Amino acid sequence: MLVRVGSRGSRLALTQAERAVEALRRPGVEIALVPITTAGDRDRTRPFGEIGSRGVFVKELEEALLEGRIDVAVHSAKDMTSTDVAGLVVGAYPPREDPRDALCGAAAIEPGMRIGTASVRRRAQLLALEPSLSVEPLRGNVDTRLRKRVERGLDAVVLAACGLDRLGLEDEIGFRFAVEDIVPEAGQGVIAIQVRAGEEELVEALDDEQASAALAAERAVTRRLAGGCLVPVAAHAAPGAGGWLMTGWVARPDGSETLTETAANIDPLIAAETVGTRLLERGAAGLVAAAAGRGE
Repeated sequence: MLVRVGSRGSRLALTQAERAVEALRRPGVEIALVPITTAGDRDRTRPFGEIGSRGVFVKELEEALLEGRIDVAVHSAKDMTSTDVAGLVVGAYPPREDPRDALCGAAAIEPGMRIGTASVRRRAQLLALEPSLSVEPLRGNVDTRLRKRVERGLDAVVLAACGLDRLGLEDEIGFRFAVEDIVPEAGQGVIAIQVRAGEEELVEALDDEQASAALAAERAVTRRLAGGCLVPVAAHAAPGAGGWLMTGWVARPDGSETLTETAANIDPLIAAETVGTRLLERGAAGLVAAAAGRGE
């Protein structure tokens, strides 16, 4: 039996795809990785929000799955929309890896540093930590961004720690931000394994209950706030001894105004509802509208 696994073609995407489906390998089952180029890969200059809606790294993989050119699609969960495409389902979320952001090129944030990132969320949180920073746009895969840091003389770049870990580039990390300082994007560190509806059995053994629960809670917060590619919104859910701790965050793009709320509950969705409600009560809708260009 041949299982064709579709993935973006970057080194990181192929590495995480291979790791994610490794458990599918067994006697009589052969895995073939199928690299697929997405809209986000083709346009390496414009900010993500200008290319299209969330999903610019996903659409072509989903089309290949629907058309039967692949049997499984492996995505970074944070690249996906929170609603399933007709005919497709996420059959598994493997165990989550480090969701934190990492500073590469320096061991700490210092006043006046030049830091590269294409993320509006990271830009806002960096400026909230240190308003004197110069945060410059930087696109490309992990290797490209690490190289551009040197070529452009940047003091540091901010990348997802999980991607660096997966590529064996932990030595590039000078500092991993605490979730309290930079709240990760919803789903960061989670891999989504998508299949055609009715074929969930192919990958269901790869599913991790905690990863699935965390992602659902984080998406509940960002959905409540109507966050998107152009809006600095973040959410993080983590299991603990006393239940789930939920953190939600929203800000102006320049980091001049931020709102953070936390809540704990044995049910992560209840914690998410509490956080979303508290943020809206404190004026989150106005920040989201302003960031999205809809006025105050």
